[in-house]
Amino acid sequence: MKVLNLACAHEHRFEGWFASDEDYASQKERGLVECPLCGDTAIARLPSAPRLNVSKLREVVAMPDAMSQQQSHWMRAVRHLMANTEDVGERFPEEARRIHYGEVEQRGIRGRASAEDTDALREEGIEVMALAVPEALKGSVQ
Repeated sequence: MKVLNLACAHEHRFEGWFASDEDYASQKERGLVECPLCGDTAIARLPSAPRLNVSKLREVVAMPDAMSQQQSHWMRAVRHLMANTEDVGERFPEEARRIHYGEVEQRGIRGRASAEDTDALREEGIEVMALAVPEALKGSVQ
């Protein structure tokens, strides 16, 4: 098992686990390796140091940098949102209106809407927020 340090073009850093270097190269070539934060497939392999059993090194590595902490918080927030809302897909504008006007029970929903639909919802006083969720987070995270 190879654990590689990777980064997307937006400088989001993450780990990827692969059976071998060839497996990584094959998946990358087929566009299967993507950033878990933004879905970008322009992935670069970062240099990584071998794991050393040095106590001072472990202390330094145990302190995540600010970027890693932000990414971790964002991932937790998106997972929470995904677990606590219903995916209504393309019916989002219609369902948001039904909830807003009291036609159905109030609940958290998510889905897809065009920019025009989003603007129309806001004009009606319906609060909506755009959030790009990478495909990797829509399914089970491995």
